Amino acid sequence: MSLLEAKKITKRFEGLLANDDVTFAIDKGEIVGLIGPNGAGKTTLFNCLTGFRKPDAGMVMFSGNNITGFAPERIASMGLVRTFQITKTFTSMTVLDNVMVGALMRHADVKDALEVAREAIAFTRLGGREGILGSSLTMADRKRVEVARALATGPSLLMLDEAMAGLNPTEVTDAVELVRRIRDRGITVMLVEHIMEVIMPLSSRVLVMDNGALIAEGRPEEIASDPKVIRAYLGENWDA
Repeated sequence: MSLLEAKKITKRFEGLLANDDVTFAIDKGEIVGLIGPNGAGKTTLFNCLTGFRKPDAGMVMFSGNNITGFAPERIASMGLVRTFQITKTFTSMTVLDNVMVGALMRHADVKDALEVAREAIAFTRLGGREGILGSSLTMADRKRVEVARALATGPSLLMLDEAMAGLNPTEVTDAVELVRRIRDRGITVMLVEHIMEVIMPLSSRVLVMDNGALIAEGRPEEIASDPKVIRAYLGENWDA
């Protein structure tokens, strides 16, 4: 049984078909990349899978349960957690308090939540920044706080929406290493990313969307040589 199954997910916004009959599955232990040009429907798909949008048609299965239309907090409590393309760091709260928000979702006891939050901060290498306000963080650290907060909820599947956007090359390298460590911790990862030199070697499989539809799926080397993908997104000069 797959960990996550999207079955014929369709979402419309008035006359725009944002997701068109999208079907795929993710197995435990994978890192799955989702790519496509701007406006392809990637974030809408993330929203439909995690409860921030209700699909107009189709079904979302997670750990064998039909979660279609569930509220985001209910889905998160089941272990399906996402970060956002635009960081949602609470700027007036410290790093520790930001991560505590995630920990308290699963741990009602403040002492337990504090222990979980501190461990997530250490794991994401934010140690020493616990007392810094969100408003004072760099972009790279804000993204790490988002990941730490998500990890503090105890996910089995973590969905990252452009977690590396806006980072410099050194920060991107660190972010890639963090994603691999998350996978090695037993957490399945699905990520939207535009940096092909990152997503191709990082992913075990890649999904490609264009105009709301899933146009290709396969191993990175298969995707890089697929004529449909090259035309829609990678470009003729892409070096596989």
